[in-house]
Amino acid sequence: MARWLRELLAVAAVLVPALVHAQSLESVLSPGRLTASHAKWEDECRSCHVPFDRAAQDRLCTDCHKDIGRDMRERTGFHGRAKPQPCRTCHTDHKGREARIVAFEPKQFEHAQADFALRGKHRQTDCAKCHETGKKYSAAPSDCNACHRKDDVHKGSLGAKCASCHGESSWKETTFDHGSTRFALTGKHADARCDACHKTGAYKETPRACYGCHKGDDQAAKGHQGRFGEKCDSCHGDRGWKPSSFNHDTDTKYALRGQHRQARCNDCHTGPVARVKLGTDCWACHQKDDKHKETLGRDCGSCHTERDWKEKAKFDHDKTEFPLLGAHASTRCDACHTSKVFNEAPKACIGCHRKDDRHEGTLGTDCAACHGERDWKSTAGRFDHARTRFPLRNAHAAAKVACKDCHRDAKSYRPAPLDCLSCHRKDDKHEGQLGAKCESCHSDASWKSARFDHAATRFVLLGRHAAVECKACHKSARYTDAPRECIGCHRKDDKHRQVFGEKCESCHNARAWTLWDFDHTKRTRWPLDGGHRRVACADCHVRPAPGGKLAAPLADTCVACHRKDDVHDGGFGTRCEQCHGVEKWKKVSNRVMRSGATP
Repeated sequence: MARWLRELLAVAAVLVPALVHAQSLESVLSPGRLTASHAKWEDECRSCHVPFDRAAQDRLCTDCHKDIGRDMRERTGFHGRAKPQPCRTCHTDHKGREARIVAFEPKQFEHAQADFALRGKHRQTDCAKCHETGKKYSAAPSDCNACHRKDDVHKGSLGAKCASCHGESSWKETTFDHGSTRFALTGKHADARCDACHKTGAYKETPRACYGCHKGDDQAAKGHQGRFGEKCDSCHGDRGWKPSSFNHDTDTKYALRGQHRQARCNDCHTGPVARVKLGTDCWACHQKDDKHKETLGRDCGSCHTERDWKEKAKFDHDKTEFPLLGAHASTRCDACHTSKVFNEAPKACIGCHRKDDRHEGTLGTDCAACHGERDWKSTAGRFDHARTRFPLRNAHAAAKVACKDCHRDAKSYRPAPLDCLSCHRKDDKHEGQLGAKCESCHSDASWKSARFDHAATRFVLLGRHAAVECKACHKSARYTDAPRECIGCHRKDDKHRQVFGEKCESCHNARAWTLWDFDHTKRTRWPLDGGHRRVACADCHVRPAPGGKLAAPLADTCVACHRKDDVHDGGFGTRCEQCHGVEKWKKVSNRVMRSGATP
């Protein structure tokens, strides 16, 4: 054991001086002191160097600078896009504590090599506005909101994707398309200023209902003051607040006739329409005018007319729903009218003849189907549909049409509906859009063959329109969906690409699309004469027309169009007409010389 210890001590005595000598040798061979950032590794050369392997030095660099190593592997950032080369090519150490190991000049740096290429206004922005002092350049955020949070007048209500509306050329110029929202701007809305509806930067809280913006119009002295509810679009449209599009005859169940047409809305609608529903009978409004105190019932129309309430009328029973025929003509009034409220008298036979009904209701209550007014006991023996209010003709009289197709049972003969739509609703391809009067186009001869006079509509067919197939304009059976404006069907024919607006009829007519007539002298403030007559419209009108206009406004000075022809570069001002004429630009008349001025 003692001998083994002596040998171990001898080996240690040789190795320790050798190790100390190796460390001091590296220190002696060092080319210089390290920079301040690497000073703590001054005596640890192997932190950055591998003996006899210079290529391994780059691996040690990226092991320490992990963010740069990641960029180089993923080909991102400045180092990931730069040409592959050893780190020491650009970053050389051992030059002293105060040396700059990074040779970087911000003004000469090509930002396109980084992850954020500079475009628009960003090219003129000072580096310090995006890159904070003390932080790495690569730590600067790349999203708009990080730098423009203070410019966000919406206060974050529209999210952080500023680029969806703003561009890099100018922050205040936006490219927002309102049609992509739930409220597309049409009609007058297209010309309204943004702040007319969006009072604050919180755009998403803006109401979409008309009343949200037009409450002031409704509460004004000439407004409805809340009587007609908040659904403004039931009467008004976005093309113009006035006039109202409300049609009492078609939009309600009460058509206005006679003196009712001259009545003001407030005469009948005294309270809120949404909560107070008016009756459609005369009594609802004319109770105060009833001098009979209800002794004749509430059917004022049996004697009074809509022409004039005070018009003296003579009661004629034949004009009622129950004309007196046969034995009824000799019947005493009180036999049917048991009280002075005359309209309580039944109109159906069964009302007076229930005791005479030996069928006990098995054939329903339509006694007149078999019985007559001349004699109750004499019957026709069979039912004749021609004697009803609905005589069977043409297709209705076909053998394949059974009674039960319209009459559920014998008790429902009289209440069977008389209008077409009740039975033909499934055949209505227009989905109710054209109303319930099917007979205005269809007949009982054949449902599929229809007669229709287009001249009775708001779009009379003239010129080439008269020969156009229906389906060319009406894409479906919902006929009223077809547009009435020319541009609705002729957008593909608009060679001007809306430079002259959407009012095609200002130049074109229904005779032929290629026939057009526009007198520039009479219809504009710029008469075309001289060489201007040979100029194409598109040479001057290049911008699309604003909404509701026939063309975009143009300046009326020569230089507005002839700036490129001004070989004087503005040296003689902008009044080209002093020397040039409209016949030919190059033909110059020396008007100044003739006036006596010095050359």
